[in-house]
Amino acid sequence: MSTETAAAAAQVAAPPPAGWEEARSRVYAVGLAAALPALDRPLADTDGHTLAEPLTTRTNLPAFPTSSVDGWAVRGDGPWEVVGRVLAGNSPPPLTADGTTVEIATGAMVPEGTAAILRIEESTRTADGRVAGTPRPGPEWREPGEEAYAGEELLPAGTPVDPALIGLAASCGHDTLRVRRQPRAALLVFGDELLTSGPPAAGRVRDALGPAVPAWLRRYGCQIRPADVVGPVADTLPAHVAALRAALADADLVCTTGGTMHGPVDHLHPTLAALGADYVVNTVAVRPGFPMLLARLVDADGRVRFVAGLPGNPQSAIVALVSLVAPLLAGLHGRPMPALPLATLAEPVPGRGDYTHLALVRLDRAAGTAHPVRHVGSAMLRGLAGADGFAVIRPGTNGEAGARVPVVPLPLAPGERTW
Repeated sequence: MSTETAAAAAQVAAPPPAGWEEARSRVYAVGLAAALPALDRPLADTDGHTLAEPLTTRTNLPAFPTSSVDGWAVRGDGPWEVVGRVLAGNSPPPLTADGTTVEIATGAMVPEGTAAILRIEESTRTADGRVAGTPRPGPEWREPGEEAYAGEELLPAGTPVDPALIGLAASCGHDTLRVRRQPRAALLVFGDELLTSGPPAAGRVRDALGPAVPAWLRRYGCQIRPADVVGPVADTLPAHVAALRAALADADLVCTTGGTMHGPVDHLHPTLAALGADYVVNTVAVRPGFPMLLARLVDADGRVRFVAGLPGNPQSAIVALVSLVAPLLAGLHGRPMPALPLATLAEPVPGRGDYTHLALVRLDRAAGTAHPVRHVGSAMLRGLAGADGFAVIRPGTNGEAGARVPVVPLPLAPGERTW
């Protein structure tokens, strides 16, 4: 039986179009159910990964009394006789006699028997070389466990690893972290009308998604190499089947661009049928971008892989990324479902009837306001280039000026926090 015949005979069970919020929840759940395995990695190689277990301290923080200033660790009343020096990295002997002091550096271990630390800039020397001055009433050192106690949980599993977390882990005494393996992604670009270089001409348009989507995927924590981007794939069913089968051999997620409808050269649906995929979401009641989809394939050994069908219009494709791919990847990472911040609409944004409207906005973070941008057609990218995210206008509503609405932030560079 030919590939075309097999695809025509096989029917992928397709659920009805999903509401936007329902679709996000559904794809997150299937991603979390297929969360990627955990592995131990050196600290320096964990940026952009996700904690697979809570981060706990291996010792008190600090582990010993630590001077907060440069000065003199004193015992008893002054003036004090200088009996030594304590530098960071040393374990000093105790101060045993009243009227004695040791010079101490910031970060050094405070000797046992110290009653106070006199700041160096607030001290003087007497004619016979003793140290005089009045220590401040509060302690000038950090107590053991002031920041955390040994075994205390500092961050839960599912926390994205960034440079701040890496530094905290190092201060706790960790050499490695147990993290989720990053998802491996691939991209298939469909469309004979696409050019991969030069300006559009003669009825052909420049492919904008092939260069851009991998960068978005990396910002969501995926691994994707230049060799993982294939296309334009010829507008035939055998070419689509072969390309998708090859991409799925190594990838946890394959994104495709175009072909999500049922036109004469839209081959994604019969390709999924030929490969035995089942739909998680097949179209979403959202504008722009409603003909998006997410399908799942499960091997005999239980390995799960996903195909995200992004519409061919560039802005619609990014709507599909933030709507389906972002929550799926959060689940695969073992992270919580992304929470959407709220912002106040600075101007009205029209609704889209029974559809959720994702409207491109620029955020004024200081004021907490969202400002609609121009050039927001589904085939346009100019508005997207100046936007910070999408305001969510729920079905059956209009976004009035002054309304508080959720915002889907566009992803930042790996490790950066959203507003």
